[in-house]
Amino acid sequence: MPNGTRTTLPAALVASALALTACGGVGDAARTQGENGLIGISMPTQSSERWINDGANMVAEFEERGFGTDLQYAEDVVQDQISQIENMITRGADVLVIAAIDGEALGDVLDTAADSDIPVIAYDRLIMGSEHVDYYATFDNFEVGVLQGGYIVDSLGLEEGEEGPFNIEMFGGSPDDNNAYFFNDGAMSVLDPYIDEGTLAVPSGQTEMERIATQRWDGAIAQSRMDNLLSAHYSDEELHAVLSPFDGISLGVIESLRAVGYGAQDRPLPVVTGQDAELASVRSIIAGEQTQTVFKDTRSLAAQTVAMVEALLAGEEVPVNDTETYDNGVKTVPAHLLEPVSVDIDNYREVLVESGYYEESDL
Repeated sequence: MPNGTRTTLPAALVASALALTACGGVGDAARTQGENGLIGISMPTQSSERWINDGANMVAEFEERGFGTDLQYAEDVVQDQISQIENMITRGADVLVIAAIDGEALGDVLDTAADSDIPVIAYDRLIMGSEHVDYYATFDNFEVGVLQGGYIVDSLGLEEGEEGPFNIEMFGGSPDDNNAYFFNDGAMSVLDPYIDEGTLAVPSGQTEMERIATQRWDGAIAQSRMDNLLSAHYSDEELHAVLSPFDGISLGVIESLRAVGYGAQDRPLPVVTGQDAELASVRSIIAGEQTQTVFKDTRSLAAQTVAMVEALLAGEEVPVNDTETYDNGVKTVPAHLLEPVSVDIDNYREVLVESGYYEESDL
């Protein structure tokens, strides 16, 4: 899924992640040997908590099943990711698991992998424009957007007959990440009817992805855009909701809002959605700032990816539950979709603490 701002991890996870990604995740310290084969794991960046979790979870799952791993982080530099994947191919990886920085940029290196008969599983971000993507492990990305849009509708009481109009602004994900469009389509499938009838108003008029996209899911870019929106359109208006597809973007938006007085006792923050249940955002929800996030359990996604790899290498049927949705422009990639969960102040303990994802002391 998405990447963004730096956050603080629980101490045990930090230690584990640092051990796995010494030297910035590049080099011998990130590789282990295994009797069942070598799995190349290419992650986009360590600047987002969720990708560190993904890498650590997959290494633990694969090694528990006797696989060696080669975990690399490219720090959002596309050419570095390509070079790292090339190195994995040279080292003899049996399978490549790739969360692409730019879903359009990996065609040539996947051709090289195919020449070496190395299958590829796209991890949470669909790789576009290549026939050499064998499977896709992800969450139901359209449903993520539905949960975000639905939360705004519920929070504003639109289904209960609140007439508004309520002002809303939209933020999108990175335009080079195919998931961003699924998130946005899901959210807008819920919000568009209210915009069309005038219950929701968009003072900026910016609703199309080419206007609202946030390159590399960067919270600083989102903060700057929110600054401009507030200055241009909200001198005499109040903002009631912000559709944000990712926690890092949400925190950037909130910083901008607080700078002009939102969050004071007589001027509440608008409803602000998010995604990934990053620690900083969960703390923000507890503090009454960010309103909601969508939890995607990286432990479950790692376990599902390992199950797909095991089946693939054993020549067995690979477990998928969607063979129609994810067209990468060349082929429809068989996928396994996991269910996301909406989290707010009312259920964060049940979903995040009782499940063991976080300790209460972390929050």
